[in-house]
Amino acid sequence: MKLSDIEFRAMNTWWRRWGHKHFELPLFQKLGLNPKNRDVLEIGCGNGYGGHLLNQFEPKSYVGVDVMEEQIGIARRNYPGYEFIVQDAADLSRFPDASKDVVVIFGVLHHIPEWRKVIDEIARVLKPDGRLFLEEPRGVDIKFFDFFFRWGHPDSDFGLRPLEDHLRSRGFKFKKQWTPLLMMYHCSK
Repeated sequence: MKLSDIEFRAMNTWWRRWGHKHFELPLFQKLGLNPKNRDVLEIGCGNGYGGHLLNQFEPKSYVGVDVMEEQIGIARRNYPGYEFIVQDAADLSRFPDASKDVVVIFGVLHHIPEWRKVIDEIARVLKPDGRLFLEEPRGVDIKFFDFFFRWGHPDSDFGLRPLEDHLRSRGFKFKKQWTPLLMMYHCSK
């Protein structure tokens, strides 16, 4: 799902980059994220700033995917040395089975109506010892933002409990860390 105009503008601000760098990435690191010499896939890479941060760790390879051509255009313009692809995360068939060591999601799964298919595809592309790092807001927080800011998230059954249940059903074990705004996960197969 594409972002609404207001959320698109919000995701392309200095404060969003600040949050990526000083809040989200350090929490992922605390949970064990280390992409050095690993094949990394970022789901919902947006404007590429998360990819820029991840590439500072010298991964073996990095690919960022996003459904929005506008975001991929910004990412390619701002970070031309990295690979960004317009791609629906519910169909990652361009990536072979067991081809990624690390998958990172900086809070975009709740934007995807077919979020369960995304988890299924991640389970397929992760290597047997692969790791998934994802963050997501609670369902009630999504409804709050939509009520006050009109961001237009999809009407789906997304929530932390359904997310955790689906991760378990796909064989993921996870550690999680609650923050005032987000739940951070480190999942392994």
